[in-house]
Parts: sequence; C-alpha cells; structure tokens
Amino acid sequence: MIMKKISFNLENKNIVITGGNGFLGSQITDSLLYEKANVYIIDINNSKKKKSAKYFKSDITNEKHLKEILKFFKLKKIKIDVLINNAAIDYPPLKSKKNNFKLEAFPNKLWDKDISVSLKGSYLCTKVFGSYMSKFKKGSIINVSSDLGIIAPDQRIYKNSGFVKPVTYSVVKHGIIGLTKYTASYWGEKNIRCNAIAPGGIYNNQNSSFVKKINQLIPLGRMAKKNEYNGLILFLCSDLSSYMTGSVVVADGGRTII
Repeated sequence: MIMKKISFNLENKNIVITGGNGFLGSQITDSLLYEKANVYIIDINNSKKKKSAKYFKSDITNEKHLKEILKFFKLKKIKIDVLINNAAIDYPPLKSKKNNFKLEAFPNKLWDKDISVSLKGSYLCTKVFGSYMSKFKKGSIINVSSDLGIIAPDQRIYKNSGFVKPVTYSVVKHGIIGLTKYTASYWGEKNIRCNAIAPGGIYNNQNSSFVKKINQLIPLGRMAKKNEYNGLILFLCSDLSSYMTGSVVVADGGRTII
C-alpha cells in the first residue's frame, strides 16, 4: 500500500475570516496565506495588515453590511469554502476604573454590546455566508470559542488586581458552542461541517503575577505560544477533518481537565 503525503491542500481555497486583524485572527490569516489560500478578512478595523488578503470593513452585527459583502462573492462567482467566525470582544486583565466588570454592577449596555458583537455577529455570518455555502453542498465553518466556553473563569487569578472577567465572555463562549452544534446538525445534509475550537490564553507579555497564577492551573505549566493554534485551524479548514462536525476541539494545555 502506497501512503500519500498528508497535506492541508488549501491552495486557492476561499476562506472568510472575521476579526482577521486581531491578535489571534492575524496569526490564523498568516498561516492561511502561507498555505496559499485566498483569504477574505471582515473586520471593523480597516487597516490592511496583510497585503495578500482581501479586506472588507464591516460591522458584523449589521446583516445588511454582510449581505453587501456576499454580493461581491456572488457577482465574482466565488465559492466560499471556509468561514471562520473569530471576531469577538475580549478584555485583557488590566486594572482600570473604566473596567468595573463586577456582576453586581455590570452595565446592561455592555452586556448588549458584547453579546451583539461576539455572539450575534457569529450567528449572522453563519446565516448569511453559511446559506451561500450550503448551495454548493460542501464547506467548513469554524467557530472560535474558548476554554472559558467549557469552564467558568477562575476569578482568583485576578485577585488583588482590581479586574474581574466579565460575565459576557462566559455567556458568549458557551453560546458559540451551542451555535456550533446547531449549525452542524442543521446543515449536515448539505455537507456543511461546523466545528469549534476552545483555545486557552496565548502568552502576550501579560503581567507576570497573572501569568504565574494561570500557569499553575494548566497541566502543561504554560500559556499557549503565538501561532500554536494555527495547525488546528488548518486541519479543520481542510479535508483532513472531513468526518468531523459538531465537535469542540479543546486546546488549552489541559486546563479544563482538572
């Protein structure tokens, strides 16, 4: 038996990613471009960081905006092979008077904003672009959840810092997993796969006290390194994961197992 060389085989695949200018989104975009995929970034921040990518400045909470972007793909007769719902609001663990996220005083306006961008945005992109993908009867949707979509935040790691991980982050990341399972079931007969990743935090020069505390919760003893999630995303984009749908792939150094 002759074994074929394993390859992601993403050359000229058309991949839409939301929040592609962000910290994680930028890493994912680089890896896709390296694999010679055609990358289409949707971001409210229009700074074009990747010259090889196509940019759309858009508010993903606005369905009309998304439908205008879809017109581009229809007019150009471009099939969307992969949708990556990555855009979300996150709050770094910094002490700030502006960031009083205690549940007792959590602003309702902030609740509405966070749910809208981080959960409704993924739903709308799935609705608009996923519907288009389903007509071709093949595609992959990847939703970015979090280890905090599996467990609740451990507020003890922020103790004495004045920071509280907001309730919206947990609600959104748990909701993303629900959206993933629903989408996988709903469009399974159309051969649209939908999976989620639940990554842990990436080291990005955070406060040393915070890093020490969170590392103690992780069996591998460290946060993720930059670009350490790229291989997982490429796998889910490719046909190497052709029999995976509705799955939540946890990549958190083992944090959620204890």
